Amino acid sequence: MEHHVSGGEQTLVLSGDWRHAAISGVYGRVIEVQKGLKGGHLAIDLSGIDHFDTAGAWLVRKTMAAARQRGMTTDLVGASAQAAALVEAIPDMVDHAAPADAPRGSLFERVFTPVGETIYELYDDFIASLYILGSAVRGAQLKLDRSSGISPASIVTHIDRMGVRAVPIIMLMSFLIGAIIAQQGAFQLRYFGAEVFVVDLVGILQLREIGVLLTAIMIAGRSGSAITAEIGSMKMREEVDALKVMGLNPVGVLVFPRLVALIVALPLLTIVANFAALFGAAAVAWSYSGITPDVFVARLREAIDISTITSGMIKAPFMALIIGIVASVEGMKVGGSAESLGRRVTTSVVKAIFVVILVDGLFAMFYAAVDF
Repeated sequence: MEHHVSGGEQTLVLSGDWRHAAISGVYGRVIEVQKGLKGGHLAIDLSGIDHFDTAGAWLVRKTMAAARQRGMTTDLVGASAQAAALVEAIPDMVDHAAPADAPRGSLFERVFTPVGETIYELYDDFIASLYILGSAVRGAQLKLDRSSGISPASIVTHIDRMGVRAVPIIMLMSFLIGAIIAQQGAFQLRYFGAEVFVVDLVGILQLREIGVLLTAIMIAGRSGSAITAEIGSMKMREEVDALKVMGLNPVGVLVFPRLVALIVALPLLTIVANFAALFGAAAVAWSYSGITPDVFVARLREAIDISTITSGMIKAPFMALIIGIVASVEGMKVGGSAESLGRRVTTSVVKAIFVVILVDGLFAMFYAAVDF
């Protein structure tokens, strides 16, 4: 590379290999030339270049931008049609001055501004959830012919993925939770000679609270994240827009089958979880405290009634609806980047688990108020 200066006219003659693998050798010299540019006209001669790719074109374009910033006019000399087109394809790169730091607000603003933004985000999420729920019901197109936007096969497929395939992990988790509660309860009640009451403890706690709550948390992490990732990837690939072009309601087509599948699967998984937990508790009570299965079942029948079972099962459809809506809202928020997808999946799981626990607490207060 040669740099010629004649009055206000400067010529930069490039030669050799200007591809990515070899450009590091001349990069430093080009930067030095850019610093010395001042006024007049700069001609960049590309006639001596043997090989040229986007790395070389980027460096040429950067030099032209630096010259224009210093009030110089620029042009390319001796460039082939391909080299000129490659340089023109690189966007202008202008070094903007770093923005000045924004003045810091008062302590009150710095503390409460994030709080206000969070409240607005919660309001927007609530409105989006209502929109998702309403659009799913309205756009479900509940026809069973081929012209409908949804088919029973779609719902059955999602029930299989969200419900049937989750049975092993739900059973294992619930078995261990029931066994742990029974062991710890028996260990503490042993000091009072009341080990048999561990059956009451496990039965009431599992059937009213732990069974549906832990199942919902597991489904939020397992199926909620999958819903967000599936809808988000469809949004990234513009498949949601394609459904709109086809005249279909994307919320009714994509969200409704998943909501129905969750509402069907979660109560059934809760039943499976309750049986597995009671079986685990019975096994530990027999081996650890000598409470035989006959005594366990007899005591369990005395400890629980129909309200104990229904109080837990009533929560399941509401939690399933919450998980599906939260996951769908976050999926619809996904932008065009993989980072956005990962962030929304994480947010979906966190929000779903938080709202599920909150709703469980509200149900507990409601049951206490009505003495149920």
